[in-house]
Amino acid sequence: MSAIEHLTQASYLAAAALFVFSLRWLSSPKTARQGVVAGVAGMSLAVFGTLLHPEIVSYTWIVVALVIGTVIGVPLSWVPLTAVPQRTALSHAFGGMAAGLVGTAKYMLWLQDGGLTSFRMFAIIVEVLLGYLTLTGSLMAAGKLQEVLPTRPITYKNQNIFNGLLMLVALASGAYLVWRPETWQLFPVVIVLSLAFGVLLVLPIGGADMPTVISLLNAYAGLAAVAMGFVLDNKLLIVAGALDGSSGFILSVIMCKAMNRSFSNVLFGAFGQVSATAAVGEAKAVKSATPQDVADILENASRVVVIPGYGMAVAQAQHRVRELYEQLAKRGIECRFAIHPVAGRMPGHMNVLLAEAEVPYTALAEMDDINPDMPQVDVAIVVGANDVVNPAARHDKSSPIFGMPIINADRAKTVIAIKRTMNPGFAGIDNELYSADNCLMAFGDAKAVLGDIVKAMSGESGIH
Repeated sequence: MSAIEHLTQASYLAAAALFVFSLRWLSSPKTARQGVVAGVAGMSLAVFGTLLHPEIVSYTWIVVALVIGTVIGVPLSWVPLTAVPQRTALSHAFGGMAAGLVGTAKYMLWLQDGGLTSFRMFAIIVEVLLGYLTLTGSLMAAGKLQEVLPTRPITYKNQNIFNGLLMLVALASGAYLVWRPETWQLFPVVIVLSLAFGVLLVLPIGGADMPTVISLLNAYAGLAAVAMGFVLDNKLLIVAGALDGSSGFILSVIMCKAMNRSFSNVLFGAFGQVSATAAVGEAKAVKSATPQDVADILENASRVVVIPGYGMAVAQAQHRVRELYEQLAKRGIECRFAIHPVAGRMPGHMNVLLAEAEVPYTALAEMDDINPDMPQVDVAIVVGANDVVNPAARHDKSSPIFGMPIINADRAKTVIAIKRTMNPGFAGIDNELYSADNCLMAFGDAKAVLGDIVKAMSGESGIH
């Protein structure tokens, strides 16, 4: 083994270790920053080790790709934090596309020089199926998150049967190619069916399930990278892809558990479709409150819990939430933030927004930790959350969210719900919390309403 090969393997080994440490450190806010640094350092080492081999790469094309990637990537990095979920979905799409294209290129090269074996063909089929599926599925998810596509589930008769048959045809074609790799006519069929299946897989999934879908697509992209590692005979790709894929699946399991739903129900249940009719019914009376009313209530509280949701992200109200936190802290009022695992449009969405607003991570509490304390909470402020605080999940067996663990906001002594309108959330059902005796509705844009509450507490005038 040459000195260059030794250096390459050493850099790959160090990169693999850094990837493991990165995942470990990213699991805690205390060490998240060094986790990011470790991940960047690991990827840099991986690229460095690969560039040591001019016989397997073209430096000219690498420079061209670097320029194109920079031109595309820099503007994408400027998205607001509210757009991070769809930006994440786009990243998965690019990863899937890379895997699919590499698999396609290797098939064409090996088909010409006779290098195709059954094992190589199997790895290519797995890579192409998962890669192109992830590409179109992630683009669909990004479109729904950006609301350029309908966020509601889109279904049609016998949809699951059709999708199943489509995947069976793709798998059968792939299996035949493993047996007879020279049957090149079937390879485009596998690609087209994979692209189509990605679209049809996400089409019937509603916005409420996007956190699970994003983590699942992350797992698919990781598994495609594993297959790509076998195709390219690159051990580091196998390690990195396995870490990515396994963490994505684990996160998906956590998301499903948080919603008390199975993978099959998320993927094939068309969550939110039934709700369109469920939302139509007799309107229940609600009690409203002005920002001054809310400020007066908070002034007399001892314990406050803020429950953020997607509405906070849409209104970009996280900085106003921090200002409210500071006003409460000045008065010696305890304030914590209750984070539901599926609040927002991606795992950890609320955590990211609150961290960006410099809310102390020590003030954040998970759902299971905060729920036992809710009966002792004086005021629960719901900022744009909906289904994750709906009491119907505990008792209404006809509700599409029945059985989903929720934050028990209704058990606080007083609930303040900040919301633009009475429109239902992504589950499409009315929220029983809003008509509860202990709930007051503060209607309006969350950023404006919270700003007025902060002004009232600080004694400033000009409240509208």
